[in-house]
Amino acid sequence: MDKFILGVAAVIMIGLSISTFYYESTSKEKPQLWDGQSPQLSTENERTETLQPIYTDEQIGYSLQNDQLQITFDQGENWTNVPVEPDQLFSGEYNGNREELINHSYILNEKRAAFLYSDGLAEVGKRVIFIYSLDQGRNWEKAIVTEPYPSMRFRKVNFLNDKFGYMIVSGDRTMSQEMSNVFLTYDGGRTWKGTNPSGVTNLLSDGGFIDEKVGFLSLSYINPQEPILYFTKDAGNTWKSATIKVPEKYLEIFVRAEMPFKEDDHLAVLLNQGPNGDYLGGRVKGKFISNDSG
Repeated sequence: MDKFILGVAAVIMIGLSISTFYYESTSKEKPQLWDGQSPQLSTENERTETLQPIYTDEQIGYSLQNDQLQITFDQGENWTNVPVEPDQLFSGEYNGNREELINHSYILNEKRAAFLYSDGLAEVGKRVIFIYSLDQGRNWEKAIVTEPYPSMRFRKVNFLNDKFGYMIVSGDRTMSQEMSNVFLTYDGGRTWKGTNPSGVTNLLSDGGFIDEKVGFLSLSYINPQEPILYFTKDAGNTWKSATIKVPEKYLEIFVRAEMPFKEDDHLAVLLNQGPNGDYLGGRVKGKFISNDSG
């Protein structure tokens, strides 16, 4: 009888030891909570989720995960929150993939982190906002570019140097017509001034500046038939239509101008086939050059 009691006691003690070991082992695997600096986020499943940067170069990237815009300058080792609501970044007429920022609506490099967005109520007119940091997100400044402004469709911002930058936006679209505006800054984005309007209400498809004086606006229709390119040589004080001599055999094939660019001692521009082009699979473009600044 005593041997039986001793045997039962031994089994119980072994069971308790196993249970204790199991509890201690599992209790060490606690979920890691994100503290605003670590790229680790807690999830509903109490498992850690590493932010996956969308890179702008080898070290610098951003993330829209966890319903928050965050930027990194060291391949995701450290993260900084950008003080803007993600919905504001996509506000307006935009139906693309909200897992990535809209092309050309932001700048993210070692010297400048900047984002273009709009806020405000649609019924009273939204504001076009430019928020930027020159110290990798430690401090932020916000500039109101214009107000009120209708819901944006096209948006693009870029800087040619530390001080001069341009912003091109369009809105209030009705079929193949809309308003478009160009804004310039000469103080790094702190203040913006609108140029004179081009006077053209076709849909904006691209645009930009080559230098502080020469700029372009590419316009189009929903189903374009020919390229429409306007240029300025006086920083947007006046705009004129550029002449693009498309060879007859390529008429109605190369129909939409992209942003011109410098090449050697002249300017060049690529004409694409628009949204419905199928010439050689729709993948080729026509290249044209200009020796008179467009």
